[in-house]
Amino acid sequence: MRRYKIFFIILCIILTGYLIPQRVAIPVKGASPRDWHPKSFWYYPWGKSITHKGVDIFAKEGTSVISATPGLVVYTGDMGRGGKVVLVLSSKWRIHYYAHLKEFKTSPLHFVNTGESVGTVGTTGNAEGKEPHLHYSIFSIIPLPWRIDSSIQGWLKMFFLNPIELMKEK
Repeated sequence: MRRYKIFFIILCIILTGYLIPQRVAIPVKGASPRDWHPKSFWYYPWGKSITHKGVDIFAKEGTSVISATPGLVVYTGDMGRGGKVVLVLSSKWRIHYYAHLKEFKTSPLHFVNTGESVGTVGTTGNAEGKEPHLHYSIFSIIPLPWRIDSSIQGWLKMFFLNPIELMKEK
């Protein structure tokens, strides 16, 4: 009987996460759709990553990177190719990945609201020597297998959502 209670509690937590609505804002202050290529998500070929699993939003170095949704900052630090990154857990069990930052403006276990600064646009990681930009990805912790397709690395689409389709201008 105890196992069923634990299972029920976990199921309720997961479902509650999905019930919270999510509106995704453009995560670079002052940016608009003209600041990224509309077909950059799942672009192939894309260097060591093979396929580009996010969107690059170009802006002047030091421009404020803002949280696209309310959420809990779960990580700030260096992640190799991503350079300085911030990870924010939001509703629907999604991780918002902000990469190539110049500096951090938040810290782990801090709750951020939409529009709150989490860092600044930079050129860290594999963006070194390139035009300053934010690499922004949305990753689903819970697999969405119906999104799998036959594209290169198409099986990974069960985890990555297209941020271009979800972003709305504030």
